[in-house]
Amino acid sequence: MNMPDDERLRTLGLWPVWHLRAAAVEPISSPAPVTAGVGQYRQAVAGADDIADMDLEALRQAVLSCRRCLLHETRTQGVFGVGDINADWLIVGEAPGAEEDRLGEPFVGQAGKLLDAMLVSIGLTRGTNLYIANVLKSHPPGNRDPKPDEVAACIPYLERQIDLIRPKIILAMGRFAAQSLLVTGDSISRLRGQAHRYRDVPLVVTYHPAYLLRNPADKAKVWDDLCLAKSLLMLDAA
Repeated sequence: MNMPDDERLRTLGLWPVWHLRAAAVEPISSPAPVTAGVGQYRQAVAGADDIADMDLEALRQAVLSCRRCLLHETRTQGVFGVGDINADWLIVGEAPGAEEDRLGEPFVGQAGKLLDAMLVSIGLTRGTNLYIANVLKSHPPGNRDPKPDEVAACIPYLERQIDLIRPKIILAMGRFAAQSLLVTGDSISRLRGQAHRYRDVPLVVTYHPAYLLRNPADKAKVWDDLCLAKSLLMLDAA
């Protein structure tokens, strides 16, 4: 769908609240990919085979009582996920923030409000034909980046959620979600704008709402990503 940037943001319900500005300058050095070191940690983490056999409620309880990494020492609660367990759409983010840790639900606060506006723009509402989860189920202190051992400990939970929900499209929001699911070190700018597959499920990469709050110029790109995801879902249903 080709339309001017201001029209895309108006469709997203974000214009003129956030005006387009010059794109953010790329950092001089790129952050290390989340996949770096995950493999070696994953081999050492016990219990993944048990997780692969759990039903949804057993999986939920396992997340709530999880001690597979040290994040259980600082979190308030595990954040399992929320939504329609028979959903076509699966939204995957990075990790719970402070508000998510307090409330026990992913994507709340300002980033959650922005996500809701983005979803409404393509005819989706939270809880209807949509499931939302994170790679990490525990809040990293200070909202720091997840560590490889934490990703290795948590990714079996997300993989089992995907197996049980059986979505028809996955939207990976942010670098950690994209790199974890696709097992790649590529940047978001390289990964977005194209169709990927995760276990034969179409997957689209886009920016995380928290990033968009800091970089509103990229909201127009997210509109393109949402349209791509919706077109892939319609193509799969045809």
